[in-house]
Amino acid sequence: MSRRKRNNQLSFSDVREVGLDFIELLEETNRRSITERAVLKNIYNEEFRHREGEKDPNFFKVIYVLQSCDKARVTRGRVYFNPNIRRTFHDQWIRPSQRSQNQDTLSLSNSSSPPLPRGQEPTFREPEGGVRGRRKLAKDILQRLNSTHRSEFIADKYGVRVSSEMPMEDGKIQFCVDRAEVHELKLFVKNTGQEVVYFTYYTALQWLQYFTLEDSKKVTRNNPLRLEPREQYEVIVRFKSNHVGVYLAILAFEFKNTQATTHPFHIVRFIEAVYRTKLASLLAPTEPFKPMRLDTFEPEICRVDEGVRPEDCVQNFLETVLPLGRYSPPPHIPELAKLLKDSCTSRTLRGKFQEPQSLLQSKLEFHNYAERFDLLLYLEECQMHVDIKRYNKNKVTLGRDKYDKRLMVLNLPGVSENRPSVLRGDHLLLTKSEEIHASNVTKYKGFVYKVELDQVKLGFSRWFLDNFIEKMKFRVEFTVNRIPIRLEHRAVHMAVQHNLKDVLFPVGSRDMSPLSQPSLRLFDSKLEFNHEQYSAVCNIVAGVSKPAPYLVFGPPGTGKTVTIVEAIKQVEKNMAGAFILACAPSNSAADQLCEKLISSQHVDKGKIYRIYASSRNPKDVPAALVNHSNVEGNTIVLPCKEDLMSYKILVCTLVTAGRLVSGGVPEGHFSHIFVDEAGHAVESETIISVAGLLSAETGQLVLAGDPRQLGPILRSPLAINHGLDVSLLERLMTQKELYNRRENMEYDKRYVTKLLQNYRSHPSILKVPNELFYDGQLMACANEFISNQYCTWEHLPKKGFPVIFHGVPGKDERESNSPSFFNTFEIDIIMNYLEKLLLTQAKRGISKISPREIGVIAPYRKQVEKIRRAINTHEDIQKCMCINDLKVGSVEEFQGQERKVIIVSAVRSSGKFISLDETFNIGFLKNEKRFNVAVTRAKALFIMVGNPIILRTDANWGRFIDFCTEQGGYTGYQFSNVERIEEIEERLLALNIQETMETEESMVQQHLNPEWRHEH
Repeated sequence: MSRRKRNNQLSFSDVREVGLDFIELLEETNRRSITERAVLKNIYNEEFRHREGEKDPNFFKVIYVLQSCDKARVTRGRVYFNPNIRRTFHDQWIRPSQRSQNQDTLSLSNSSSPPLPRGQEPTFREPEGGVRGRRKLAKDILQRLNSTHRSEFIADKYGVRVSSEMPMEDGKIQFCVDRAEVHELKLFVKNTGQEVVYFTYYTALQWLQYFTLEDSKKVTRNNPLRLEPREQYEVIVRFKSNHVGVYLAILAFEFKNTQATTHPFHIVRFIEAVYRTKLASLLAPTEPFKPMRLDTFEPEICRVDEGVRPEDCVQNFLETVLPLGRYSPPPHIPELAKLLKDSCTSRTLRGKFQEPQSLLQSKLEFHNYAERFDLLLYLEECQMHVDIKRYNKNKVTLGRDKYDKRLMVLNLPGVSENRPSVLRGDHLLLTKSEEIHASNVTKYKGFVYKVELDQVKLGFSRWFLDNFIEKMKFRVEFTVNRIPIRLEHRAVHMAVQHNLKDVLFPVGSRDMSPLSQPSLRLFDSKLEFNHEQYSAVCNIVAGVSKPAPYLVFGPPGTGKTVTIVEAIKQVEKNMAGAFILACAPSNSAADQLCEKLISSQHVDKGKIYRIYASSRNPKDVPAALVNHSNVEGNTIVLPCKEDLMSYKILVCTLVTAGRLVSGGVPEGHFSHIFVDEAGHAVESETIISVAGLLSAETGQLVLAGDPRQLGPILRSPLAINHGLDVSLLERLMTQKELYNRRENMEYDKRYVTKLLQNYRSHPSILKVPNELFYDGQLMACANEFISNQYCTWEHLPKKGFPVIFHGVPGKDERESNSPSFFNTFEIDIIMNYLEKLLLTQAKRGISKISPREIGVIAPYRKQVEKIRRAINTHEDIQKCMCINDLKVGSVEEFQGQERKVIIVSAVRSSGKFISLDETFNIGFLKNEKRFNVAVTRAKALFIMVGNPIILRTDANWGRFIDFCTEQGGYTGYQFSNVERIEEIEERLLALNIQETMETEESMVQQHLNPEWRHEH
């Protein structure tokens, strides 16, 4: 790949590499001490520039770039190069001599001509060594990789063997160290043939920072070594690093037979030094990774033995007026999914599915609204049924409940974390292990009575209980709860039936008069000093956008929920006939909304009512809300329609709002519907709270959220690729002109308000995401006492800059049948920071931090599990009070949350998986929304742990790393002096990469293993 851009101009980093090459030339020719600019310019132009046939930049541009990146200083006609850059080179013993006018141009070859007779010495013309030799050799290897198998490079040949005292596999020699000391590795170059061979040259194919190479006779092309038959020669590799991680050196050894006209042949070796601590060894893979195929076998004949449903712990006075349809996926959906996944070219299939294909490729409009969402939801559900099989358990035993012999007890690790979600009233299917693959089987349906941590109590039929034998083994199958997705189907159809076109595809406000805000006195007086918050509240009360939704665009920490709560209170106060429905996608977000309303004391608490779904565990309801909700003791009570309609403010999840539709609450009863965290929900989920409840003529829909943060978690790549992952909030802001920014970069305040004052983070934490995602408009307004708390922390690389990027050259690892990645080297660093935070007593004005004020974020589920294990096995950290409050989770689990200190593990440390991340929208790389959420959770201290070389392949991470480097916040593995080796490494390794086993399971499920939604 050419290093030049399309306009044939070298990039800044390319020019820097040219400059560093030039410095190496000066070093290897003993001219590093020269400082006169004119002399250096002459050396550059005469001896260095335009090498390899490429047009290099002029001398002054090279010096300017080296100055810009702190590699050189220019004063009064002299150039002083930074003494700390690239001081470790391979050809340290090259002998400067007169350059021949007609040098041989070496080419890489793996063949040889017959040797000269024994005793006859060859004569070699002087070839290039040093930086030129290394670069030419590397270039030749790269040019031939596409047509040459890796095995030819690593194979011993023509009687020459390159081995080691350590085991070698596939050309790689790996050794491990557990402390920061010099480790020595001996490589043996042996002539096992019958003829003399000349060892002419050896070099690394990339810069060496932590390795040095040495041989006693200082072999170079100017000083070749004659190897007699059976003669062996040692090359010593020394390694030392103060930082844990995996370090790679790619070495090429060059040999010639005794005939001067023959081409040299080469042998390549990969040296991998692993600096791993005892903790990293403890967390290392338990067994090699073996991809698991999901067992999708279904018997030809299956009888279901119905279990016993739990006695209803719900008192339901809300009669069903509008029954919920089944909306079962058509039988052809799996076949369609396969067609789309495989990009099938079969004319028969394309003809058969021409209509659904056309529907997916068409733009979402009101005329195809229900049909298009139906199809997308079918595809998503199809993938859900596949992914849920990941949790199926084989050879499981049950036990009878000690307290209720009618119930069976099943241990299911992961259920407490909703992996998968199991709620009261759900059911599991059990099959006797010996009957799994029979053609005629009986599946026993067990209904869930109780979920206690990772233990589930199930109700089976009398026949099952009577014939149950202790230690009998079963296969357990999990099932998908279809209620939420059925409600989404109904909602999109009702949106069309109730003609919500002006709400879903708005073209403007009915009130075209100039914007005039009402003058309001806010309950929260602080909001009156925030122009954007005050404006949003006034516009919502005035209803200036109707029938179009009003959007509150709330970047991180800008008080979005506070604004919505104030708007609700003002509507209730100023509009006598107002009835308000306040919703959020999750129970936690809805609880937060309700708690803020109740605690404000500005609205009569008797007017506020929190509705929970019948599946909600009463024990999970916040104490402050119990008396203002439908929870009575251990029972969920659903009041009748008339009682519900008497409350001025109802609060529930989006899915639970569908119960109001089923219960017959009339359209238009709610004058205002507010949806907080609207960016987290798929559009069809948001519509559950709108269709059948909001009047397009008189009602006002308010959506609050941030389209630049993570949206809903979906599993089907087909549904995602065709737009199901776009929330209603994001669609309006990106596809409808009303909500687009105008030429002055401002939004039309009749339809949208962008909040600008960030009350969460230190300015340094906020700076990069502000510039990347919010046009630099956010203002840091956090409480300085809190946000500046870690500015004097003794472990900061730079005082006053509470942002750290800790570079770690780690390794992507997997284990057993879990495809999720983890990186033990990064966990080492994280634990070191946790020790410094939790085990250091308060000093220098920094109070001791509580575990609940620290969050650790990782993008892959297995890394989360490994970090938790490291914390749980650390004796001193476990002694900290409330250590269980230290949250470790995925980015999705932290969205909408904040902590005083956030530590993030990037995990990814191999370039060969980057395309996987990008294609399937997992990990941090190539996902700006996940990056944005991760870096905006911290108030006072943000620590990022990752591989800088890999992360810099992403523009957003590159900007963040550059910012940390410029500000002095970078520490750990020093990458700035390392030449990029990804191209060499990856193209060599790519020749032997094993493909991941094909599986029907989604990449989201395999790598992220997200919680299964249970917000209903």
